[in-house]
Amino acid sequence: MNQLKISTVIFLAFCSILFTYAQKKEISFIPIEHATFLIKTNSTTILVDPGKMDIEKYKVCEKPDLILITHVHADHFDLDILKKLKGENTTLIAPEIVVEKAGFGKILKNNETTTYGKIKIEAIPMYNITPDRQKYHKKGEGNGYVLTIGKERIYISGDTEDIPEMRVLKNIDYAFICMNLPYTMSPEQAASAVLEFKPKIVCPYHYRTQNTSNDEILERFTKLVSANKRIKIEYLSWYKEL
Repeated sequence: MNQLKISTVIFLAFCSILFTYAQKKEISFIPIEHATFLIKTNSTTILVDPGKMDIEKYKVCEKPDLILITHVHADHFDLDILKKLKGENTTLIAPEIVVEKAGFGKILKNNETTTYGKIKIEAIPMYNITPDRQKYHKKGEGNGYVLTIGKERIYISGDTEDIPEMRVLKNIDYAFICMNLPYTMSPEQAASAVLEFKPKIVCPYHYRTQNTSNDEILERFTKLVSANKRIKIEYLSWYKEL
C-alpha cells in the first residue's frame, strides 16, 4: 500500500471516530433550576417545565423549538415566563389544563403519543399513590414524558411517586427522577423504582425538600441505587445562585 493510500485510510478512520463521537454527544442536558432544564440536540432545543423564577436564570435559554410542560404547578409552569421565552415558531406540548391556561399549544393526554420532527413524545402518567399525598397530583392531570431522540430514550418523571407506569418502563437511557416530600416521593421510593426499571443513566432532579438537606437526599438515593453497578448516576447543578 503506497503512502497516499495509507494517508487516505488513516484520514477516513479519523473521520469515522469523529462521527461516532459526535453521535454520542448529540444530546446534552442543561439544568436551569429544580424541575426546569434544556435538552439540546444537534438540531433542536427543548425546554422542559419553565417554572416561576428569576428571568435571569433563563439566560442560557434562547427561543426554544419545543416546550414540554408536565403540569400546572408554578415550579413547572409560569405563564409570564412562558410568554417571554416562546418564539414565533415554538411548539408547546402539555396536558389539557396547561394548554387551556396558556391559550395555545397541543394537548397530550396520558398514554398518548405524538411527534415533533423526528422526536417521538409519549405521555406517561404522573400522580401520587400514597393516600395523604393524592391531593397534590391526581392521575390524569399531568404528564411525565418519554422522548425518543435517535436511538436514545429519555424519561422525565414530572411530579410523581413510584407508580406502576414508571416501574414497567423499558430501554430508558436517561431518567430524570424527582424526589421531594410530601409532594412527590422519598429517595427510597425513587431508588426502588429506578432499580426496577433500570435506566442506563439516572439524573436526580426536583429534590429540594423542607427540613432535609439536598446533600442528604442525594446520599440516601445514591447509596441505594449504587447496589446496581450498571446504573450510572449523573449529578447536575440544579440549585446554584445567580
